[in-house]
Amino acid sequence: MSARINLSEVISALSCALDLTEGQPIGHTMRTCLIGMRLSRELDMNPSDSAALYYALLLKDAGCSNNAARLCQLFGTDDLELKPRMRNVDRQNRVALAVETARTVAMEGGLSDKLRHFVGVARAEDVMKEIMGLRCERGADIAIRLGFPQATADAVRHLDEHWNGKGHPDGLAGPAIPLMSRIANLAQVIDVFHQHDGSRGAIGIARRRSGTWFDPALVDRVVGWRHESSWWERLDSTDPTDEVIGAEPASQLRWVSEEDLDVVARAFADIIDAKSPYTYSHSRNVASYALGIAREMKLDSGTQRRVYRAGLLHDIGKLGVSNSILDKAGPLTDSERKSVERHPFFTWEILSRVPAFRDFAWSAALHHERLDGSGYPWHLSGNRLDMTARILCVADVYEALTADRPYRASLPWIESSRILNEGRGTAFDPTVLDALAAFRSAVADMTELVPLVAA
Repeated sequence: MSARINLSEVISALSCALDLTEGQPIGHTMRTCLIGMRLSRELDMNPSDSAALYYALLLKDAGCSNNAARLCQLFGTDDLELKPRMRNVDRQNRVALAVETARTVAMEGGLSDKLRHFVGVARAEDVMKEIMGLRCERGADIAIRLGFPQATADAVRHLDEHWNGKGHPDGLAGPAIPLMSRIANLAQVIDVFHQHDGSRGAIGIARRRSGTWFDPALVDRVVGWRHESSWWERLDSTDPTDEVIGAEPASQLRWVSEEDLDVVARAFADIIDAKSPYTYSHSRNVASYALGIAREMKLDSGTQRRVYRAGLLHDIGKLGVSNSILDKAGPLTDSERKSVERHPFFTWEILSRVPAFRDFAWSAALHHERLDGSGYPWHLSGNRLDMTARILCVADVYEALTADRPYRASLPWIESSRILNEGRGTAFDPTVLDALAAFRSAVADMTELVPLVAA
């Protein structure tokens, strides 16, 4: 790398992808981080604990894509509509919960669909606990994989515990809940209600849930900010990126190597693929195929690494597409297809925020374009598609053809090769197709690829 890269720059930017999968506006996680870090300063936390909290706040929703498909199926509703609606309701108020559930289930269905899903949700308390638990465990696991301390993982794992012991996943109560989790839970709710109802609404919800959801001592701290109008306005009106990067304790800054960036990219690839049961390992496979193609073409090591990372992260924008569309077995409607075709825009928006990923962000976003301009969403053609984009186009289609999908079973190599070659020279670069064929011939079992990026 030509310049040292701070890990906070990478994780804070990628947190925008986690906002997408939660149906929150981009910037929610970073604002949550600023709120939580202000609490840490007021509590005079030591630098190592503050750093552990800082990354827990940025990774708080790392496990959320893991529950999207099951929630969508259980409620019969677009998960990106469902999640923010159900996050706002006080789940300990049985009447309020029942009313919001009735409003949310089968939002596009008829009365019989609504009744069926409402009864299903009402009878699925154990299933809901399991879904919440898996989300918490997945998020904690990702924190450990990224090399953060156990305190960060524990904070993520217990994010949804409530002060009165009625939260998830373990029903911890009071001081038994890690302090970092208590801070993160309060901070995220403060941001959600501040976005909807302003500072008065945010402070009001904190007061109402003090002693049930939230640590009363932490709520008292937030209430003390009620007259700081300029602080609340700044939280709402500016891009939080620079302030979030500056909020990391200076003595605990983490600089990343090329290998570290690969670890981050792989972790986020798994977050992407957890969104749908039909994309299990899709991003890793695309990255492996793309890297294999690049090697067959004898591209230089720097290009190989960019191709590999672009393959891992090309579909990060799909976190902003509902599972009701991604997992649909039948044909898509025009509006559903338009929703799917927006995901490269999200990919570009997110990856271009990461300084270390800007050299492949645009190429990654072009994975559905075609040489003849028949692709989407920009309908680019010819020399407007660089070699990384051309490789990704082929690797992505090949992976999709050879994987199970809700509308068909996987296709063998001979059939997928025939389909790809129908687009030779029109949709796909012939050189890339030949490199895929050579790579396919050289690897006996494509399911056991362990890509090793060239040094």
